[in-house]
Amino acid sequence: MADLPRRGVKEINLSTEMRTSFLDYAMSVIVSRALPDVRDGLKPVHRRILYAMQDMGNTADKSYKKSARIVGDVIGKYHPHGDTAVYDTMVRMAQDFSYRYMLVDGHGNFGSVDGDAAAAMRYTESRMSKIAMELLRDINKDTINYKDNYDGQEKEPVVLPSRFPNLLVNGTSGIAVGMATNIPPHHLGETIDAVLALAENPAITTEELMDSIPGPDFPTGGIILGRSGIRRAYETGKGAVLIRAKVEIETRANGKETILVHELPYQVNKARLIEKIAELVRDKKIDGITDLRDESDRNGMRVVMEIRRDASAGVILNNLYKQTALQTSFGINMLALVDGQPKVLSLKEALHHYLEHQKVVIRRRTQYELKKAEDRAHILEGLRIALDHIDAIIALIRASQTTEEARNGLMEQFSLSERQSQAILDMRLQRLTGLERDKIEEEYQELVKLIEELRAILADEQRIIQIIREELTEIRDRFSDKRRTEITTGGAEVIEDEDLIPVEASIVTLTHNGYIKRLPANTYRSQGRGGRGMQGMGTNDDDFVEHLLYTSTHDTILFFTSKGKVFRKRGFEIPEFGRTAKGLPLVNVVEIDKDEKVTTMIRVSEFTDDAYLVFTTKNGTAKRVTLSQFANIRTNGLIAILLREDDELISAKLTDGEKEIVIGTRSGQLIRFPETELRSMGRTAGGVRGIRLRDGDWVVGMEVLESNDFILVVTEKGYGKLTNESEYRIQSRGGYGIKTAQITDRNGPLAAVRTVDGSEDIIIITEHGVVIRFDVNDVSINGRSAQGVRLIRLGEEETVASVAKVQKDIEIPEEDKEKKIEPGPNADDDVLLTEEESEEDANDSETI
Repeated sequence: MADLPRRGVKEINLSTEMRTSFLDYAMSVIVSRALPDVRDGLKPVHRRILYAMQDMGNTADKSYKKSARIVGDVIGKYHPHGDTAVYDTMVRMAQDFSYRYMLVDGHGNFGSVDGDAAAAMRYTESRMSKIAMELLRDINKDTINYKDNYDGQEKEPVVLPSRFPNLLVNGTSGIAVGMATNIPPHHLGETIDAVLALAENPAITTEELMDSIPGPDFPTGGIILGRSGIRRAYETGKGAVLIRAKVEIETRANGKETILVHELPYQVNKARLIEKIAELVRDKKIDGITDLRDESDRNGMRVVMEIRRDASAGVILNNLYKQTALQTSFGINMLALVDGQPKVLSLKEALHHYLEHQKVVIRRRTQYELKKAEDRAHILEGLRIALDHIDAIIALIRASQTTEEARNGLMEQFSLSERQSQAILDMRLQRLTGLERDKIEEEYQELVKLIEELRAILADEQRIIQIIREELTEIRDRFSDKRRTEITTGGAEVIEDEDLIPVEASIVTLTHNGYIKRLPANTYRSQGRGGRGMQGMGTNDDDFVEHLLYTSTHDTILFFTSKGKVFRKRGFEIPEFGRTAKGLPLVNVVEIDKDEKVTTMIRVSEFTDDAYLVFTTKNGTAKRVTLSQFANIRTNGLIAILLREDDELISAKLTDGEKEIVIGTRSGQLIRFPETELRSMGRTAGGVRGIRLRDGDWVVGMEVLESNDFILVVTEKGYGKLTNESEYRIQSRGGYGIKTAQITDRNGPLAAVRTVDGSEDIIIITEHGVVIRFDVNDVSINGRSAQGVRLIRLGEEETVASVAKVQKDIEIPEEDKEKKIEPGPNADDDVLLTEEESEEDANDSETI
């Protein structure tokens, strides 16, 4: 076999052949299939469909023709590809949800926004739409170039005259080799206004163009969020816009809310969207939708979602935006062919190339009409000569033996051209009448004026622009309609996490060992003082709840640590767990050090300059800082107060700058002084003395005192009492204070000091994680020296770890109200032992 002659075999380099063949294929796809021409905004298949329909007389003013006949003409003459591809393209051109201004007028089933396919081409009928005819207007006046079709037997247009800027008006999308285009549709009137503005001022900026064309206008409507993405795309040719469905939240008479969807983002399949929503509801990824149905009809779209009474339609809607195609991103890539080369275009460049194309079209049309007018004028000049010498001409013709002899005689005797001589020979005798002679003269004079006008147009660029302006204005007035897509000017381009979380009351708990969790506030049902409580925290034997904060999912929580640092988190960022769950280690939520401990949690709704934070340390130091200094807290925290080595932060409270402060100590001392005695300091200042302490004593709590408040003290062994604020006189800061409770072996040292006004419930947590909640009005009002009454019955070696106050307006489920735990046997033992008050006042204001 090796010895056989290799006749007709050509050796080639395989890699070179592959490279060359692939590049040829890539350029064929880019130029002849996937990308539109910047001048008419059409890909070859679209252009061929429209030209074939025009060629076969299938225009808007004629009757419909079978789609199969049109497709056959296209693939037979111009587009030698599959008939399905051609028909699918024609179907899209006839869909009002795909094209902003449809180029094909379809009769029959052409699909739906639900993704339903169009009927077979043998069942549907089509014709050009009225606006599509504007793309081909004047095509027979030598306005564009033609090229051979695939077999050289037909001619097809290289580009259409495109009397409106179709590239932007209807947009396009396509994937070539190594590149893709995605141009959104725009409003016809706005786009034409932008072309006219550019023609008026070639130095116009993109910002000024956006006064005429503010953004895309999708056939399905919807809402575009913000203008920044539009501006970026118009300036660079690439960008992205967020499109959101047009939705209405309707509240019925029974209080239930309903979400109504009237418009969808561009290219979103309604049926698939509804399936996705149903799937999310079924999988409980979205909770609160009780019914989902599609009530769309020929009058418009209407997707209905009924919301459960206790759910928030706004929150559910934000979740739908986040997880479904109710909100989508449209990536703009304005890639088109410019002189046969792919190029990414800015808005101004796209409009400029269209405007230049129109100048060429008008110029070529004018030249065509000028040549036609000059040819006709030339003939009329010959006829005028003939009429002036009619007798001599008739005699010459009668004397001639042949037509050729007569034509040559006329040319020689009267200096006529061959065309003029032939026109005279072809002239009918009726043209010799006086009326016909007048018509010839009138026509000739009109042609002289027309020729002068056409030559003036060709000589003046501004005349051409004026014609373009007039014709575009006429098209705008005929076909422009109302904008469908709304463009918002706000910055709501991103759905924040808080938008997905309903505003609901919550309780955040933090254990001694640093485990944090969030629970709904009604988890802790009201029970009545003296009960045994219920298990509220799944803790280890050596762990217990140390801090409990009543807050909201949308509030900001400030975490103040023993080292004087502050961290911040939103309420919804705290992980939610069940009542008996242990929670998540705090180090996974905020970046605190191993030897650092959170001592105070504060809820903040808004950071303002007229609000203050008051701090108190274990050694009695106090400080006041404006709240606005904590508006921006880094992930790794900020310094809230500068501490000495042997000190730590005990408490921090929000004030309005005009309140009174009370500080209580473990030994039962309490001081009351005006907040104004603490001057406002910088965030890193050390503070001044708030209360003077005796040996072995330390601060257990600091509160803000309102008028008519009561002071609640709770001891480590579960005793407590209310005392009217009037029993505590106002002192100067820095003193020892006065006695607030009688401390004995029975009730133990103070565990907490709180101020209440009677509208709160009290929650007490023991070091073993037992929780009890009761109305503060159940606590007896006693004097300063009383030991108090039992608030919670404790086991041996069990002590109170934390005391919190919450609002009563938290809803308590009916089933919880029936499970009230009976109080212990000593619940009502009021111990009113009194002792001579010990008062040691000090008025120094030593600065630490």
